[in-house]
Amino acid sequence: MIKIISANLNGIRSAAKKGFFEWMPEQSADFVCVQELKAQAPDMTPEFLAPPGYHGHFHYAEKKGYSGAGVYSRRKPDAVQIGFGCPEFDAEGRYVQCDFGKLSVISVYCPSGSSSEERQQAKFRFMDLFLPHLAELHASGREVVVCGDWNIAHKEIDLKNWCSNQKNSGFLPEERAWMTRLFDEVGWVDVYRRLHPDTTGDAYTWWSNRGQAWANNVGWRIDYHVATPGLAATAHAASIHKASRFSDHAPLSISYNTSL
Repeated sequence: MIKIISANLNGIRSAAKKGFFEWMPEQSADFVCVQELKAQAPDMTPEFLAPPGYHGHFHYAEKKGYSGAGVYSRRKPDAVQIGFGCPEFDAEGRYVQCDFGKLSVISVYCPSGSSSEERQQAKFRFMDLFLPHLAELHASGREVVVCGDWNIAHKEIDLKNWCSNQKNSGFLPEERAWMTRLFDEVGWVDVYRRLHPDTTGDAYTWWSNRGQAWANNVGWRIDYHVATPGLAATAHAASIHKASRFSDHAPLSISYNTSL
């Protein structure tokens, strides 16, 4: 059995102050995929780089205090890929792939388009480039799980106020159709939804810092484990950690009946 956690930290230094690195070893996870480090290499402490019992690999954004992704693993990877081969988005620190035998564990931080129309267009460019990459991974014959903040709620069930958000980034028709293509055409599996097809409020992983979104559970499900069918079929338990808050996201943990 392996356990994989995905957690958007909204700043690794901030999450550390809120107890993330005390919580993490208690979970006995084999892999922890983190996103939105908001740090460069000089900012990373020994604890951030290699918590006890883990190897860490990271993709830092060129822009300070921005983006970033990483994978912690108990076992040293056979191979590591930083970035997915697109200069525009590789400069933003969005992709880490670690290979272990025939298994690949990927941490991804997909762009948000909520800050401006310019960033929404960048998000669409990312989607256009990332889908072929995901199709190649799916066809590679490897078992792969892509964990991270996808910044898209796929269906109405995946956010509280779906009706009023249909023209907002993260729930645009084009974004939702892209996710549908990913699952229905390319063949990837939304692992949480495979285990919990009808769950609504308990499935949310992100809450705006505005208003009383957290208190009223006005959330979105935008953090996913997206896996190849063989691996997804072995998933047997999923949980979203809400007992403590390390960022505006909640960690998503899924256990798989497979071995490295």
